[in-house]
Amino acid sequence: MISKEKKAEITLQFGGSAANTGKPEVQVALLTERIAQLSAHCEQNKKDHHSRRGLIMMVSQRKNLLNYLAKNNIQRYREIIATLGLRK
Repeated sequence: MISKEKKAEITLQFGGSAANTGKPEVQVALLTERIAQLSAHCEQNKKDHHSRRGLIMMVSQRKNLLNYLAKNNIQRYREIIATLGLRK
């Protein structure tokens, strides 16, 4: 789970203000943070299939948001990919 301070920091960095959580960039960044935490949990707890399902759902949601950004504004898509280091 992401702390309030970390969430506010991510929102401020990618959304421009602490209240702007609706931008796709903010949602992708928050999902990336949660995915990183849950991936570490799943590596330690190999038999936790319920958390693994949630991880897969989050990855799919992030993929859909990135597809939306790529379709509507390719420049913002490239910036978020470069900032988060998602694609190599």
